Amino acid sequence: MESLYYVVAWACHRKCRHCYEPRFRPYVRGALREVVDEARHAWPRVLANLPDDFTYLDLSRPSETAPGGYERRPGRIVLAGGEVLVDPVREEVLYPLLEGIRAKWGGLGVKVVVQTTGDLVTPGIVDDLLSRGVWMVSCAGFDDFHVGMEGEKRVPLEVRLREMFEAAGMTEAKAAEDQEGPVYGLFGATEDAWIGKIWPRGRAWENSLSKATIEENFCDAWSGGLNFLRRGVSGSEVSIDPNGDVFPCCLKTKKALGNLREERLEDILDSLAGRPEFEAINAGRPERMGVAHGWDTERFLEACRTEKPNGEPYRNLCIGCDRFHEEVLGPVIDRIRAERMAAREAAE
Repeated sequence: MESLYYVVAWACHRKCRHCYEPRFRPYVRGALREVVDEARHAWPRVLANLPDDFTYLDLSRPSETAPGGYERRPGRIVLAGGEVLVDPVREEVLYPLLEGIRAKWGGLGVKVVVQTTGDLVTPGIVDDLLSRGVWMVSCAGFDDFHVGMEGEKRVPLEVRLREMFEAAGMTEAKAAEDQEGPVYGLFGATEDAWIGKIWPRGRAWENSLSKATIEENFCDAWSGGLNFLRRGVSGSEVSIDPNGDVFPCCLKTKKALGNLREERLEDILDSLAGRPEFEAINAGRPERMGVAHGWDTERFLEACRTEKPNGEPYRNLCIGCDRFHEEVLGPVIDRIRAERMAAREAAE
């Protein structure tokens, strides 16, 4: 893969009203221990079932000498939450996972990104991350939806983070893939950002915050379903939940494609390649995922119609995708998984 977006744990120190995942929130006592233990027990099995070769062919860089005709580059793993720096996720899950990644792929130069809201970062934590091979620290809390970060209120934290990162020898990410690490970045769900329309998910949906229309195709973009099946070449990315569930996009479909505690990622993706439902997602054309099941484009677009919780009319392709999964695709995914498991048992 070019990229994996791995949600390490559900725990967060915030409960943002624009969050796409309601399980990202503060946990205390036994509930905190439960989500930390889930992540702690899952990551070794998830890591074991990721590809041994985590490089990809960059189709934007043809080469006359490289095998395959294109430059081969190290893939990228984004470790996110929730908030991966919150206690005890940082010590019990993130740091051991970073060490496991380095043990598995260190010689291949995999690029590890730690995504955080930014307000928990300290010089000591920066040192801890860099000493464990982190290539980039990406701070994602710079928007008006994060309490205390509205408008000019975020400037002091931005200044402090820049000073902290640069004191550690880091540079700001520009054309990040061409930069030697370590690098850092600051972003948020602002109007000019790719997430500025707000996904119709989680608390963002409950609070009627999404401004996306039927023309905002979240699937046909990075972190959407686009190219998720093209493992081994540029543009490929999947999302992983703390329990090992795999999805074609960060927004997450109604049903997971498989689970990395049980199966290898290559086996899951290869079993979906060539099937029209998943090739439509892969092409960034979700409105065509039901054609083979009698859901023509017109029917899919009609299924995209709903109302926000506040009563406003709303249409977006993600709504149609959800309904198609609920009505049709869920059993298909179950059947394909059963076929994979049967084939694996027969081969053992």
